[in-house]
Amino acid sequence: MRRRDLLTCGAALLGAGVARAEGGPALRDAAREAWIYTLPLNEIANVRARILGLGARANAFYPQRALAGPEARTVTTPNNDTVYASAFIDLSKGPVTLVQPDLGARYASFALMDMWSDNFAVLGTRTTGPEGGRFTLVGPDEAAPGNALRSPTPWVWALARVVVNGPADLDAARAVLGGYRVEGGPAGVAAKGARRDGPWQDYFRAASALLAETPPPATDRAVLRRIAPLGLEAFDPGRFTLAQQAEVAAGVADAIALVKGVGLGGVGLGADAKDGWLFQPADTGAFFQDYLGRARVALGGLAALPPEEAMYLTALAPNGRRLFDGEGLYRLRFGADQTPPVDAFWSLTMYEATADGQFFMAANRIDRYAIGDRTPGLVRDRDGGLSLWISRSDPGGARTANWLPAPAKGPYSMVLRLYLPRPAAISRAWTPPRIEAA
Repeated sequence: MRRRDLLTCGAALLGAGVARAEGGPALRDAAREAWIYTLPLNEIANVRARILGLGARANAFYPQRALAGPEARTVTTPNNDTVYASAFIDLSKGPVTLVQPDLGARYASFALMDMWSDNFAVLGTRTTGPEGGRFTLVGPDEAAPGNALRSPTPWVWALARVVVNGPADLDAARAVLGGYRVEGGPAGVAAKGARRDGPWQDYFRAASALLAETPPPATDRAVLRRIAPLGLEAFDPGRFTLAQQAEVAAGVADAIALVKGVGLGGVGLGADAKDGWLFQPADTGAFFQDYLGRARVALGGLAALPPEEAMYLTALAPNGRRLFDGEGLYRLRFGADQTPPVDAFWSLTMYEATADGQFFMAANRIDRYAIGDRTPGLVRDRDGGLSLWISRSDPGGARTANWLPAPAKGPYSMVLRLYLPRPAAISRAWTPPRIEAA
């Protein structure tokens, strides 16, 4: 069990800082690391609150009725390729049964994420095949029948994605999506998250409740020692002196600077950059003790699938920066034999960048938010290649058919998604051509 074997001495470790909260660098370092460590818990708790606040109930799927567009602001960096169904499942009262419909030839994935944002199982086309099925899901403390799926945490975020193969296919995709079900009892009360840009006192109060709801695994013992000066098992900001409060605030600011604005591809270029693209970290979706990487993906690409299921390549502007800006026209040209090597599909999605480092679709006059191998009406070059045109305004003429509109103003980013990527893509033997100024 990947994240189980709960830390029996967790309360003692977290409580080590109650009697004496150290000041200076120790407290600043503890605050920085604690904010980073708990960010995925907080982000998923906030998604849970938003979804349940829309009228959905726990232990039941909440299906999306249409492809994501500019109004989709619940989860950062949504795709425009699949319809979603989300369920937040409480296993504290016993096992539940997950029902997956028959998929036929249609791509779908059914990701089961723990509250730390790790995918502990992905069902669907790649793993269980196209046939439907029933799967028993149990919590970390339950006796389990043979072949059951065990969650490392009492709460699970189940996210089904079903591909839509063009506008005329939406109803058929929604019919498949409607076949996902959770069969189980009622859920308990869920802990609340906090605004990541709000007061640090509120953030760490929420983190304290979330850690009680989701006990850390034994393999996180070392980080729990390092963050112990905060006393998160029963967080009380009133016990800090004014000087100590300043150190906590400085540590949170350090954490935000490390995480903010990096998106799916990581903060630096380094090993994650190749030929004008940022690749997501190899451990995406299964982070273990990569706390900073996990936090960065939670901010810029929450609920990302592991690379064997989907790859997320972030385009770099010609100047090497993470974000595009300005009024220029850009082109991404695939040669006849250069299109992404996938066993499902690929797409390039446009996002506006927000001030807090998240990414969402922006309205445009042709209602096109992604372009790819299922986009109707694309025009090939004379040599069989494919040129995609990116700009704020219509490039005109024959280019309009292959136009991906950029936001009317402000910085923007593009993510190339590869679903069921082939080994050449996973190993980076294949990389897409650079996006260049036209």
